[in-house]
Parts: sequence; structure tokens; C-alpha cells
Amino acid sequence: MAACSITKNVPEGKYVLFENNLEGLDKVNEEDISPLIKQEPNTFIPLLNYSLGVNIYRFGEAFYDSAEVAEKLQEKREELREVSTQRGEDSDNRKLIKKQDKLESKVNSLEKKAEFGNFLMRTGNPATILDSSQTKISVTEIDNYLYNKGFMDANVGFEVETKKKKAFVTYKIDEKQPYLIDSIYIRTENQEILKLIKSSESELKVKENYDQDKIVAERNRLEELLKNNGFFMFSKSFIEYNVFQDTSKKTVVIEELIRKPTFTDIHEVYTIDSIYFRVNPPSNEFIDQKITAEYRDIDFSFYRDRYSEKIFSSRVFLNTGDRYNRLEVLESQRQLSNLDLFRFVNISFDTVGTSLTAKIITQPNQKYQLTNQLGLSITEQLPGPFFSASLRNRNFFRAGEILEFNFRAGLEGVASATDQGVYQSRELGTSASIIFPRFLIPFFPTSLEKYGRYNPNTRTLIGFNYTNRPEYTRSGLNALLSYTWATRNNRQQFTFNLMDLNYIRTPSITPDFLDVLTNLANQGNNLIWSFLPSIVSSVSGQTIINFNRYGEFDSNRSSLLKLFAESGGTTLNLIDAVSNNEATDFARFQWLKFQADFRRYFPIDKKQTVAYRLNFGIAKPYGLSSGILPYEKYFFAGGGTSIRAWQARRLGPGSYTPPLTEEGYFDYRFEQPAEMILESMLEYRRNLVGYFDMALFIDAGNSWNIGYEPSRPGSDFRYDRFYKEIAVGTGIGLRMDFDFLIIRLDMATKAIDPARPEGERWILDNLSFKRPLGEKGQTVFNFGIGYPF
Repeated sequence: MAACSITKNVPEGKYVLFENNLEGLDKVNEEDISPLIKQEPNTFIPLLNYSLGVNIYRFGEAFYDSAEVAEKLQEKREELREVSTQRGEDSDNRKLIKKQDKLESKVNSLEKKAEFGNFLMRTGNPATILDSSQTKISVTEIDNYLYNKGFMDANVGFEVETKKKKAFVTYKIDEKQPYLIDSIYIRTENQEILKLIKSSESELKVKENYDQDKIVAERNRLEELLKNNGFFMFSKSFIEYNVFQDTSKKTVVIEELIRKPTFTDIHEVYTIDSIYFRVNPPSNEFIDQKITAEYRDIDFSFYRDRYSEKIFSSRVFLNTGDRYNRLEVLESQRQLSNLDLFRFVNISFDTVGTSLTAKIITQPNQKYQLTNQLGLSITEQLPGPFFSASLRNRNFFRAGEILEFNFRAGLEGVASATDQGVYQSRELGTSASIIFPRFLIPFFPTSLEKYGRYNPNTRTLIGFNYTNRPEYTRSGLNALLSYTWATRNNRQQFTFNLMDLNYIRTPSITPDFLDVLTNLANQGNNLIWSFLPSIVSSVSGQTIINFNRYGEFDSNRSSLLKLFAESGGTTLNLIDAVSNNEATDFARFQWLKFQADFRRYFPIDKKQTVAYRLNFGIAKPYGLSSGILPYEKYFFAGGGTSIRAWQARRLGPGSYTPPLTEEGYFDYRFEQPAEMILESMLEYRRNLVGYFDMALFIDAGNSWNIGYEPSRPGSDFRYDRFYKEIAVGTGIGLRMDFDFLIIRLDMATKAIDPARPEGERWILDNLSFKRPLGEKGQTVFNFGIGYPF
């Protein structure tokens, strides 16, 4: 390992930067200062003095010849110049075009290689050699930052300690007293602007610390405020700030000056005089087939009579006679794009005096779109190939509707329920749906204009699903009537399934699997009823509240809350139907279900983040169900997006103890459905080097039944013991983050297993040097795409 030391082959008089320290910070957050330091130490294992990134870089460097790359680059540039010259004489020559494209791609690749090295060098990173000039720049950056944050008298210095080719830099900061805002003065001759500014809440507050970032935010806010109130020609360049310091009182006075425009005497309010909406033809052959119409004071121009001006006008939030409002312009553009009917949507304005003519120019998207996918499906089981196809017909009924056909066929390896082998599961699904860009039922004349800004959609769907497993063959026919809408910027999204109807049949069950279901029924578990022919109907609703764009994992804190509620078989309350029993040949189900899923993301710095998830769900059968849920409505714990130390859908419920194999280990062949779930996940994520990230995580939770179940003793939820039945798993993960794709491998180990007797549930100490993975089945590997939450 010494040969791989990070300080290996460092030239005499040079030092590897090992550590940056900050001293003297009191009021300023260290996390804000650290990114200002220009040189960062390599990530390394302290005791071993080993850095994976540095060694990857050095390994790639051993195969890299900069002179050879430069020579090849010069050669390809010469070839490219010759081909470009030839193309100037014969611009339509396909061979020359193809050759030029290849050479341009090769030159770009070589330029990248010349600047950043080969692939391994770009994946790793070189050892960070201390550069005193970069350290001085860091001091300047920190000093400027403190000044802009109100610490105008702060002092910043640094010290460097060297030891055995290692350098330790300490930045010494004396913050001094911050300057406070004593008063804010607004200077403008425009009384309407003055009134608007004074009636709105400023980013700048008296008695608070002076902060340059808040001045920038206030300038942006004022520009937005004025543009949303008719000042079309206004921009933030007209806003000037003057800051006057009082060094004795440690305060500042801020002057906010609104300058006059050069093209007129005063900033004027602009109103919308007229609105034109044009759908350009896809090609010149339709240029003479123009149709004009007028609706809600909007002049429409289409090619052919194939569009609905009522639908388009419901997504335009500009009105003649209104003041210009940039927010409404952007919202109109976004909602028109949401229709998925146009290649682009451009909104521009012509001015005559203080009057505006709004011009909305669009071009239709292709009428038919066929999408095919062939790939590998990564689920909670073993991966398998799949093929899917989707055909879209846009503007189907000439009112913005989209007709969509979907087909999917897949093959997957799944652990058998009646033996320990692995077999192939075949799945086939097809559906047809129509998406209406409005609320379909109920409908009233003003609903289009009233709800247009919420991107309302009604989806009607009919589909068929077929599953062929060695234990059984199952098919289902599905019909759905669903409503979706969202608030501005998709902060809140809503889905309401007015009707979700499924007809399910299981025409074939093998004798072995039938024996399993029969044995469960003899113990009081009537899961067998879920495999009878049945009509499963429900009404459900879901809302997703997205705080600060959760899912775009960058430097911002964000969170997401998902709430789901469902009432199943509600219509059976209106008819005289027979409850499920031993003589049942057609199963019926009634149930209530609720689930809440909360996720939170905390960035520590650019390389480190912490995320956690809390998930709770409960489902309760009632009435005709006789205590049984449709199988798809149960909760299941365990797997790559749940408690990762247990196999998918195999944890719990409660303290239920699975049967033992011949070797004396738990038999996890069978899925464990439950009526209640409670789980939490905490994960620390850190970038290692290049595309490689690591994660440390702890998962805790379990599932339970509501009420005693003789076939699975200990599975029922009890207030006096449920906290003793919380399963805990911990582990480490490796991820490759390519921005567009995240490949995840997690290794999770059981720490607390509630299936064992009390006093014996702590099993993490089973791990040792002889058994680094613990006993058989204690450590589980999960492979997936994307983050677990």
C-alpha cells in the first residue's frame, strides 16, 4: 500500500495538500466559506495514506503520451481543413459530409484528451499539490465574501505547516463586528413605482446585517414586481444602489435609486391592445389553407379547420385592456406547451406608444409519434429483457385530445414460491387511452377558462394485463377514469381516480401452489380468495407536494410529501351482495387505504448530502371482504427501495418467524403481505471521485396486520410491543452518477431482526473477519437504477 501512497513521487520542495482548516469563525457558517478555498485535498484513507482517485489518475497517466496526442490532434485538424476545402467546392457530396462529421468528432475527442487526459485520468484526479498563489486567491475570496456579508472590517490570513511531503493550511479569520442596515431610502420621481415598492415586502430589512446577496435579490424582485404591473420596458439596469458606511456606529444607509429611461421622460405602463394566436403550417404546401376565427378577443389563424380556439384560449392568460404581466406571459407559454401539441410556443410583443400587440406563434408537433424501447428491466427481482412500444395520435378529436396505445412485453427471473430455484416470469400488457386537456365530467361552460391555468387533464383508459408464472397464470382487464391537475410550477400535483375498475381472473394454478394456499386457508388465512375471479373497483386520490424542486438534487434543501387515500368496493354498499365465504366462487372486496410518504434532502456541501424518508401506510378490509384485501392492495416491506437488508417483500409482518430451511436458516421464499407499514431510511451520500459516489445508510421499519392472524403468529400490531419489532438494517452503497443515469449497488446487513426471540434480535455481531457477511442470508445486495428515495 505504501507504493500507492498519495505522496509518492512528489518533487522536492513540493507538498501534497492534506487538510484545510478554518479558525476564528463565529457568526459566519463554515459551510459557506469552505467552497471559496480554491484547492481541495484529495479524498483519501487517513491511516493508509491512500487515495482511490489519485491512483486511478496515475494508472491512466502511465498509458498517456501527451506528445503523441498532440501529434494526432494536429494531423486530424489538417485532414479536417482539407475536407472542409473540398466541401466548399462540392457542398452536397455525401461522402465528404460524412467524412467531415467523423473528423470533427475525432478532433473534439482529441482536444478533450489533450486538455484533460485519457478516460482514466478524467475519471480520477491528480494529487493536489500546494500552490501558494491559489492560497492567496482563497484569502482574497474569503475576505470579499465577508465584506459582502457585512463584515467590512474583517481580517483574513493563513499559515502553512508542512510535514513529510504533506501540507496543512490554516485560514485565520477575524470577523470583527458586522455592519447593520440603519435605514433604506427610495428615490424615484414616478409615484406609481414608489407606491408599488412601498406596498410590497422588501428583501432588505432595517436592523439586519448588510448582505450584498440581498441587494441582488431585491434588484431582481423589483424588476419582477414592475414587469408584472405593466412596466414592460423596465429592467433592473435602471435600479442603482448606493451604500454609505458609518464606521463609528458600524451601520450602513442604503439608497435605492430608480433612474429615468433615456428614451422617454418617465417609466410608462403598457397595456395589451390585441392578441394574435397563429399555428404555422408544418410546410409550405399548407400555406393557402388558412382558417381564421375569433374567440375571447383573440384572433386565431390556423392552417385547416382542425383546432379548437376554446381549448387554446383557456391556456392564454392575457386579456385585451389588461396591463402587461410577465408572469402571465410565462404561464401562458408553459400551459400551451403542456398540451403537447406544439413543437415550440413563442410569445412576442409589438409596441405602438404604450399599447402592446401580443403575438403567439406556434408550430404543430408531429401528428403521429411511435416510440419503441428495448432494454433490461431492473426491479426488486432478477433483471430481464423487455420491449415496449407507444403510439400517440395528437389532436385526435380536434380539441387537443391525445389518443395513446401502449404495449409492453417482458421476461423476468423470479424466485419460485414452491422451491428454491429461479424461473422465468412472462408479462404482457396493452392499453388504449384518451387524454382530454380539460375536466370531462362534470362539464360546464366556464370550466375551461376557470381551470386552464392548472393544466387539467382527464384520462380514460382500458387495458389488459397477462402474467404467466409457473405457479399460476393471471390476467386482468382494467378501466380507468382519472383527473390530474397541478398548481403553478408543479409545486402541488393532484390525481383523482373517479373510477378504477379491474376484472381479474386466475385461470390456472399448479397443484403445488394450490396446496400452499389451501394450507394457509386451513390455518385461517384466506389468501386463496385473492385468486378467485373478482371485480375490484375503487375511488382514490393522491396529492404530491414538492418543496423546492425535490428530485433535482443540487445545492438546495428540498422535500416531498405524498398523500394517498383510497376507498375500494364502495359501490357494493348500494347492493345486496353476499360476503366471501368457503362457497365463494366470485370474490368481492371492500377496503379503505391511506398512505403518507415524506422525503427530505439536506446538502452539507457540494460533495456531501444527507437524505431521509418516512413512510406510513394502513389498509383495512371491511364488509363483504371478510377480512381479505385484493393481493395488489397489501403492503410489503423489504427490498431496494424499502428496508434493504431484507429481500424484496419478505420482511415481517411484526415478529412473525418464517419457517426454517433444512440448513436451519429462515426460508424467505414467500412474500409477506401486510395491512400496515412503517419504515424510515437515513442515508449519507458523498462523492468519491469522478462519477463514483458512496453512501452509508440505516433503514428501520416493519409491516403488521391489523388484528390477529393464526397462520402468522406475532404478525398483529400491538401498541405494547410494536416498537420491539422494528427491524434495522445498515450498509454501504456504491453509485455511478452520469447525471442522466444513476446506477446503484447497495450492500445491506441485518442489524436487528424482529423474527428472532426477544433478547436475540441484535445480530450485527455475527459479522467477523471469518464471516464478513454474517450468517447465510444476513447480507443482501440490491442493484437498481436511480436513488432509492
